[in-house]
Amino acid sequence: MLKLIDIGINLTSDSFDEDQGQVIASAEAAGVTRLIVTGTSVSNSLRAAEIANSYPGKVFCTAGVHPHYAAEFDQFTKNALRDLLALPTVVAIGECGLDYFRNFSSPEKQQSAFSAQLELAQEIKKPVFLHQRDAFDAFLSMIREVRSGLSSGVAHCFTGGPDELKKLLALDLYIGITGWLCDERRGENLREAVRKLPLDRMLLETDAPYLIPRDLPEKPRSRRNEPRFLLHILKRLAKETGYPIETIANSTTRNAEMLFSLAPNSQDKIKS
Repeated sequence: MLKLIDIGINLTSDSFDEDQGQVIASAEAAGVTRLIVTGTSVSNSLRAAEIANSYPGKVFCTAGVHPHYAAEFDQFTKNALRDLLALPTVVAIGECGLDYFRNFSSPEKQQSAFSAQLELAQEIKKPVFLHQRDAFDAFLSMIREVRSGLSSGVAHCFTGGPDELKKLLALDLYIGITGWLCDERRGENLREAVRKLPLDRMLLETDAPYLIPRDLPEKPRSRRNEPRFLLHILKRLAKETGYPIETIANSTTRNAEMLFSLAPNSQDKIKS
């Protein structure tokens, strides 16, 4: 049995309200033994922390403000995030970054909120859980300015091609791979990029309930993505890179443990 870590799941989504425990149990039965719940606002991050506290050793979380909610960011927000980041179950700051695709908050507000969270990450010495959409150049510039002061970070839900990957790897960031890899319409650039992705930079995530793999043989009627489908993403990543499934499983688990300072589980290691 593979033992995987889903580094990005939106377990606070109301789509999981009725069966949260079953979702976690089904994930574990499928080999996904630890989950990291994504925080996207102060209230959402508080909820993520509550969920993590309910499943000690299995569920962890991040705390941050997504660029969609950047207009809400103020000193109270920063102080609240600082308090949350002191909790042992909160393993990273984010989801933070820039999103110029929808611009629910203005680019100026997004940059201000992102900068404040990067400052907090340097102060707290926890990694950043990074979001970027249609804002790569501005995003990269902001990360470059502070990278020496950051402990580490992951480009969450990376969907770019080889050129973007090269620039992110030059900043010594981890790369989160989702079911976007399995999308025959939009995933070709990503499939080309992962063939150049080193094992020691790979991380796996579902971004559930979003981004259900389009090539999943049997999709649920609800079309809801779940962490139990992480194994499917792993298998597709193995197919695209040529690495054995077990090798990627071991590497991504070890990478997640290192990035988020999770205690290694000796049972997670299998022969590769």
